Amino acid sequence: MTETRTCKNCQQNFTIEPEDFAFYEKMKVPAPTWCPACRMARRMMVRNERVLYSRNCQGEGHNEKLISTYSPEKPVVVYDQKLWWSDSWEPTSYGKEYDFGRPFFEQFKELWQTVPLVALSNSNAINSDYCNVADQSKDSYLVSGSFKIEKVMYSNRVYNTKDSLDMYVSFRNELCYECVHCSDCYRVRYSYGSESCRDSYFLYDCRNCSDCFGCTNLRNKQYCIYNEQYTKDEYFAKIKSLNLDSRASIEGQLAIFEEIRLGAIHKYAHISKSVNSTGDNIDNAKNCVECFDMTEGTEDCKYMHWGGINTKDAYDGGPGIGDRAELMYEAVDTGIQGSNIAFTYVVYGSHNIRYALFCHGSHDLFGCIGLRSKEYCILNKQYSPEEYKDIVPKIIEQMNALPYTDSKGRVYGYGEFFPPEIMPFNYNETIAQDYIPLTKDKALEYGYGWQEREERHHSISLRVSEIPDSITDIGDAVLDEIIECEHLSKCTDGCTTAFKIIPAELEFYRNLRLPIPKLCFACRHMARVRQKPPLKLWHRKCMKSSPAGECANEFETSYAPDRPEIVYCESCYQQEVV
Repeated sequence: MTETRTCKNCQQNFTIEPEDFAFYEKMKVPAPTWCPACRMARRMMVRNERVLYSRNCQGEGHNEKLISTYSPEKPVVVYDQKLWWSDSWEPTSYGKEYDFGRPFFEQFKELWQTVPLVALSNSNAINSDYCNVADQSKDSYLVSGSFKIEKVMYSNRVYNTKDSLDMYVSFRNELCYECVHCSDCYRVRYSYGSESCRDSYFLYDCRNCSDCFGCTNLRNKQYCIYNEQYTKDEYFAKIKSLNLDSRASIEGQLAIFEEIRLGAIHKYAHISKSVNSTGDNIDNAKNCVECFDMTEGTEDCKYMHWGGINTKDAYDGGPGIGDRAELMYEAVDTGIQGSNIAFTYVVYGSHNIRYALFCHGSHDLFGCIGLRSKEYCILNKQYSPEEYKDIVPKIIEQMNALPYTDSKGRVYGYGEFFPPEIMPFNYNETIAQDYIPLTKDKALEYGYGWQEREERHHSISLRVSEIPDSITDIGDAVLDEIIECEHLSKCTDGCTTAFKIIPAELEFYRNLRLPIPKLCFACRHMARVRQKPPLKLWHRKCMKSSPAGECANEFETSYAPDRPEIVYCESCYQQEVV
């Protein structure tokens, strides 16, 4: 039976379907008290991906400077990656006896501030010291939320990608630049929502195209410019005349292409090879509801964001969820052959886990941080299997009898994700600000912390007005310049006011004959984020009309009704595009 409840955070109504109750019963958790949108925001507040600070390593005998997601004033202990992963310290030495006279989250917060945390979450990395919430990175720089990458820079949410720069939510690409929602592409630049394309610029929703420019909704085409067919010789002559080495020319073409893209037909959602699924940017999914940015097989899942890879039976997951995992709930950056996991952040290859952070290769943990290859632990303290199985049900009962109440009066018993006020990040440091932006006043009204922007006083040596127009006019001396960001912090994008070009980056620009940017990475990233519709669905009707009348089909789409795009249902889209 469907049940309507009022969200304890935003006070809006939300529904719980019969299949939802069946999942909660399978996980042995109560039904949620927060709506799906507020639950997603709460999970996002545990994850700082791109706001980095300089602070000292706090390991005994260590005081080296390191780059960390935790600002120096945060009351946590931070180790560099090599030390954190070493055997020179033992996480169970921080174990505490559970106190049944105090709320669980109060005790967990103390553990969170005591057990050493890794400066950056960057596992299995090779020459990729500045990547964060990433796994299996090689020769990459300032990439976050990514998996299996090589020679990738300044990107976010990329998977199985090589030799690419300034990418966002894209899979299996190589030698690509400034692409959003693109997959299986090669040498594609300034494009959105395109698949299996190569050697092209400015594409929207194109499939299996090569040597195309400024095109939308094309299939299996070559030598097209603004959807007009050319011969091979005509195409390359025209492309040469556009002078795409020039920033001024690129900016002019971007403005033209944006108008063309808005006027193109937009499919209600980018969902391919999927059955009975809703959301956006999904492939190979079955029975998935309100899922976004999921790839390579997701089944029987709901309210998921960024992940997949053969994930089954999971709710409220992500960002970063899956990889041959199942039975997961309210989990962030969790999976990799894991199962029966709930209320976690960065937990890999583990089973039967509740409330854990940075735990790997473990099973039967409750309220633990930083454990590796452990079992039957509570608050990092080791127990026998019999003791563990006796104590955990009592803790769950106590969490409901003596819940944690935050400064806004919100109550957290068993089944709630971590309260935002015990997390070590402020709202605008986390990806919640990227996807659900709030003003400072609104964040504080919700009881979320706010990080004041640090004043930056860079000695800028190259102003935007002085940057050469073409990459051919830029020598190696640019590597020594401190380049002005065009925004100069007069934006809400977390502008760093200035930036530098690194050698691998300069080589990439030269290889693809691209002008160097005039915005810092933070501003470029947010420009890409804004290209993507929100992680939210609206019920709409198809906009296709004909002499026979309007299409009657309805659907769930991430294009809000007040957006300018022309949105079609599946059948009308197929008639027009394929």
